[in-house]
Amino acid sequence: MKVFKEIPKVIPSTPLLDKVEVPSDIRSFSILELETLANELREFLLFSVGQSGGHLGGGLGVVELTVALHYLFHTPDDNLIWDVGHQAYPHKIITGRKNKINTIRKKDGLAPFPSINESEFDAFGVGHSSTSISALLGMAVASKKENSNKKHVAVIGDGAMTAGMAFEALSHAGHLKPNMLIILNDNDMSISENIGGLSNYFSRIWASKIYKGIKDSGASVLKPLPQAYHLARKVETQMKAMVAPGNIFEELGLNYIGPIDGHNMKEMIDVIGNLKDFEGPQFLHVITKKGAGLDAAEADRIEFHAIGKINAVKSTKSPKKKYQDIFGDWVIDMAKKDEALVAITPAMREGSSLVEFSKKYPDRYFDVAIAEQHSVTFAAGLSKENKKPVVAIYSTFLQRAYDQFIHDVAVQNLDVTFAIDRAGLVGEDGPTHSGNYDIAYLRCIPNIIIMTPSDEQETRLMLSTGFYHKGPAAIRYPRGTGPDSDVSEGLESIEIGQSRVVLEGSLNKIFLNFGALLHEARDVCEKLDFTLIDMRFVKPLDKVVLKKYLKNADLFVSLEDGSVAGGAGSAVLEFCSEENIDIRSKIFGIPDKFIEHASRQEMIAECGLDSSSLEERIKKYC
Repeated sequence: MKVFKEIPKVIPSTPLLDKVEVPSDIRSFSILELETLANELREFLLFSVGQSGGHLGGGLGVVELTVALHYLFHTPDDNLIWDVGHQAYPHKIITGRKNKINTIRKKDGLAPFPSINESEFDAFGVGHSSTSISALLGMAVASKKENSNKKHVAVIGDGAMTAGMAFEALSHAGHLKPNMLIILNDNDMSISENIGGLSNYFSRIWASKIYKGIKDSGASVLKPLPQAYHLARKVETQMKAMVAPGNIFEELGLNYIGPIDGHNMKEMIDVIGNLKDFEGPQFLHVITKKGAGLDAAEADRIEFHAIGKINAVKSTKSPKKKYQDIFGDWVIDMAKKDEALVAITPAMREGSSLVEFSKKYPDRYFDVAIAEQHSVTFAAGLSKENKKPVVAIYSTFLQRAYDQFIHDVAVQNLDVTFAIDRAGLVGEDGPTHSGNYDIAYLRCIPNIIIMTPSDEQETRLMLSTGFYHKGPAAIRYPRGTGPDSDVSEGLESIEIGQSRVVLEGSLNKIFLNFGALLHEARDVCEKLDFTLIDMRFVKPLDKVVLKKYLKNADLFVSLEDGSVAGGAGSAVLEFCSEENIDIRSKIFGIPDKFIEHASRQEMIAECGLDSSSLEERIKKYC
């Protein structure tokens, strides 16, 4: 494997890669040519991500594995699924998208993750963790029923293997036993410790067709010597226990092979080449280095998980704090005040700005890995024993713990604070990561309060408000930076359900804002003479203010960075119905469709939620 000292700033020479339009082009290559192709692919990946920005570390780690899989399997006829998809850039490059890779994560460009709408080589759309084995099992079972010879392969990372869904699928696969290959791409877990010459040697034996033939024919060939077959099977089991950490997978009913070196092309070709024809579910443990081939990325895998453009112009201004940083500061300050506070995250320490908290309060910090369901019920248990849990979670990932939110927190009215990050449109990561639905799926649940801060100071106020509230509380805030409001260092709160009038205008036209688009709303209200109210709370609504301003008005407009269907505007309409308030209305929010990847501001504009679009749309109703 060729190692690079830095990210190339000019397009590299890649004569072998340039010949690859589709994976079938590489299936006549020699092992030496495949290794050369991997070097060229890694260098081109470094250059292209350096130009466009995006996920880097994961892709660098699976370059050899990507080449090997497309060499051995007849994609797209065979199914190849990449769990999450952060590591799928090399896959995109050698499946006909090399010349478009510089558009990845941009509006109208390549999707950030594999997408069935983008390429026939993307067997299943991904983005959230730990879905690959379940999807692959469904495909394999369908093929079995059709007597198809189609092969099925999933590549899942060690992080994604921490989620319960992955083990549910493994257990079911061990029960159904269809022909499928699951590859654990392991670049960090403690189960990797036994890698070495002896384990590699036995992995090659266990994955050999000769050894498989001996096992499969044991009942006939070794019939005169049944003890010999059983002895051989017992020896294999004991040797696996000694040199390979796969007992749990064997117990689930899968044939565990590994670990093997994920950067050794010949070894992978030999082992996977045999495993692809084995009967039943196979589990191959492959050791890779995240960021492999770039010195800096190997040294700092977190920093190089995703990068920005290397040639981007850097501002000389002091960077504005992101909403996640407002939360990170607040949670440390509140922890100083209240020793009962504990912080929980499902594998989002960096993204949720809990790094400093984890250092200052290691005994009060819990990263539960990719286990959103567990994180919520774990918080419920802590609350039951008089702790004050704060769950820092992305809106799109809270969806995965909806039952636990209702059943374990809300029904019991337990004191858990949810800091919901990445609420609303998130930008380049696209529809799988946008947090468009939390208002709609939360506001129907009894016992909870829901807050929508409009800037950084309001975010801090509402975090304190939710924390002091004796019951479930959710504070949703967007990705990125806000309007750069002054943020106090205090821990004061506001009255539950209290809105604020931001701009006094015509009393016939009322603009109700919910959340981070207040600056867009203010521009419109100043031009069109609306009274602007920052509602702050979706639940409970400020009924006093709504009655005062809506009862005699002609029109109200509401704005939210969330789905129109079931959202905050719908809550106001329900209130008007209850109070027999007869008023014209227009609800603005995210329409009933998935908004494809672009910058956050481009997505907002596409939804018609920027100030100029809002102005034009509202004029029709005035």
